[in-house]
Amino acid sequence: MLSILMYNKRFIPYYVSNVLAGLDSEGKGVVYSYDPIGHCERAKYRAGGSSGPLLQPVLDNQIGYKNMLLDEKPALTKERATAVAIDTFISAAERDIYTGDAFYINIINKDGVEAKEIPLRKD
Repeated sequence: MLSILMYNKRFIPYYVSNVLAGLDSEGKGVVYSYDPIGHCERAKYRAGGSSGPLLQPVLDNQIGYKNMLLDEKPALTKERATAVAIDTFISAAERDIYTGDAFYINIINKDGVEAKEIPLRKD
């Protein structure tokens, strides 16, 4: 659906950074990112948008455990992933004027979708 939408709007000057998340055929979480040209990449986690360059290094460290000397990597639970997402967006909102006053997080599992609104700025 996303690729059809992007292809149909190819002559209109959109510049977007898409991140598509869901469940694959085996019921496992999957994330796809698309660049403005249409290149698609499957990843375990991804940040996009104007604050993407601020968010991605934090995700690389806290979710991908890059540049961390750990004997054992902690399990990525729903609670930990949610906390990392909230902390990362709060940090980005302080440094990127295009990051809004809130963000929505949708937690997708076999039982459905749990949606939350997280306020970022209170001024």
